[in-house]
Amino acid sequence: MSNTLGAHMEAELYSQPEMWRKVTELDNSCLPTNGERVVVIGCGTSWFMAMAYAAMREAAGQGLTDAFTATEVPMDREYDVAIVITRSGTTSEIIDYLTKVKGTVRTIALLGAQDTPVAELADDVVNLEFADEQSVVQTRFATTALSFLRGSVHGKQAVLDAADQAAEVLQTEPEAELINAEQYSFLGLGWVYGVAIEAGLKMRESCQAWTESYQSMEYRHGPIAIAAPGRITWQLGTSPEGLAEQVKATGARYEDVDRDPLAQLVRVHQVALLTARARGLNPDEPRNLTRSVILK
Repeated sequence: MSNTLGAHMEAELYSQPEMWRKVTELDNSCLPTNGERVVVIGCGTSWFMAMAYAAMREAAGQGLTDAFTATEVPMDREYDVAIVITRSGTTSEIIDYLTKVKGTVRTIALLGAQDTPVAELADDVVNLEFADEQSVVQTRFATTALSFLRGSVHGKQAVLDAADQAAEVLQTEPEAELINAEQYSFLGLGWVYGVAIEAGLKMRESCQAWTESYQSMEYRHGPIAIAAPGRITWQLGTSPEGLAEQVKATGARYEDVDRDPLAQLVRVHQVALLTARARGLNPDEPRNLTRSVILK
């Protein structure tokens, strides 16, 4: 790739395998122990990573784990640990939540920028400054944060395997049919549903694409009506039996590759960047967005 539009996004998305390998070397002893009641909080992309980790942790039998965007956390529900995910450390809603619960629940921040209000408020800080970004559109910080959390559930080898697959993905460019399609639907099962929502958000932010995201088994309960020639239904992770055939019958492309869901997300990042360039858009400075939402 040589187009200067999205130059920061390009460099950052291509660095993801290195970032994921790096988090396997970090101390994760601050993370919740088995049986602790946990809430994971984020806004936007960070919320979707929170959703993925929450589903992952519960499925592994490690304990009740809820995920909320910061303004929707039920303040009357008791938790042992609260984890916040924030690249900037300045998001107003995250700061408000940490201020409210200070001293009542142990808080952990997965944080990009370190000299920030969130760093001062959290009890424990996981320093992910090495994965911070210049592009407004997040790629590597989000996947690095999830990879750090994932290592405590699936094991560090799963993270390393995903990094190897992502590196393989990045050796080639996406097929032309995937770029600048009319519409994209992203699907996922279990924890991968959070990744599917994030995939849709990346396409919307980067290139103003028409995207939707669903749990895979729900897609046939109405949303498949949107499938048609020139559109993409993109399964991340395991595909439900029979779904591929039903989508292909509509004339839409069914994208379903046997690789780790986070490595598949890296392919989506490539498609988002190339589609933005095809449309003359700069994903480093997407329309109506800023690096952090700071409310007055």
